[in-house]
Amino acid sequence: MGSLRLVHSMPPYFYEKFAPADLKIEVIVFDSPTDGKNAVVTKSVDFGAFGIAAAILGGAAGEPVAVVGALSNKGMGVISKAGSDVKAIKDLKGKKVGIWPGSTQEVFILERLRMEGLSIKDITSVRVPFGEMPTMLARGDLDAYVGAEPGPALSITSGVGQLVEYPYGTAMGGLNMIFGTHEDTAAKNPDLVRTMLKIHRQAVEFMLANKAAVVDMTVAKLGANRAAVEQALGANNVEYAWKLDEKVLGQAKTYAQHMLELKQIRALPKFETFLNPKFSNEIANS
Repeated sequence: MGSLRLVHSMPPYFYEKFAPADLKIEVIVFDSPTDGKNAVVTKSVDFGAFGIAAAILGGAAGEPVAVVGALSNKGMGVISKAGSDVKAIKDLKGKKVGIWPGSTQEVFILERLRMEGLSIKDITSVRVPFGEMPTMLARGDLDAYVGAEPGPALSITSGVGQLVEYPYGTAMGGLNMIFGTHEDTAAKNPDLVRTMLKIHRQAVEFMLANKAAVVDMTVAKLGANRAAVEQALGANNVEYAWKLDEKVLGQAKTYAQHMLELKQIRALPKFETFLNPKFSNEIANS
């Protein structure tokens, strides 16, 4: 199971607790959503937790990615230097902003800029991995960044950063990470997909009811700052999920449409194979 080094990518670490005795689950950690998606495409992992943007990039390019479940929503934040005059999205004009290309965060900030009458040309976009954003902001290399938790919470709790906004005021809502697999796996090994999604559901429901356990696991597995993780979860800026319901499906299609309009993809994915809610629906009704 592929996962990312982020607070909102923690469900796989709880799978072992709910897995049948004969099923061994190994969690492989990736730093980039695209790397996580590529691992699913090449069958280096059987399943993966990665951003919807990376999934759509693959699906639009004809790669055999199948989204079979939701994983988490929110988990983003636009952060500027504490005390700076960057207090709203429109204040990013002319500023150096850290953005990770191909990420869900990139699509959200491009849409938020558009809503404010701005575009990527109005800012200086700096390519920065999520893990380096808080340090670069503290050093003064960036005026702001569009980060992934626990980065935003770390900047806030350390006093270095201030919240510009959690960018969820678009038609995409808080859609972020999904549970994906290879089309072959969905077609040829449906029982495994069903089993994994059942485990995923149990893990998510446990996490929603046991926030302290999520904090402990995130600190233990990611070496994350405890205060930052508590801030991210306490601010409800991470929302774990499992069900690929109509709301998520609708947001995913809206998301893909935005990527098409932004020329990040040349065509929409084939939604009939790319979005596969069959297993999620079966589990929800069982």
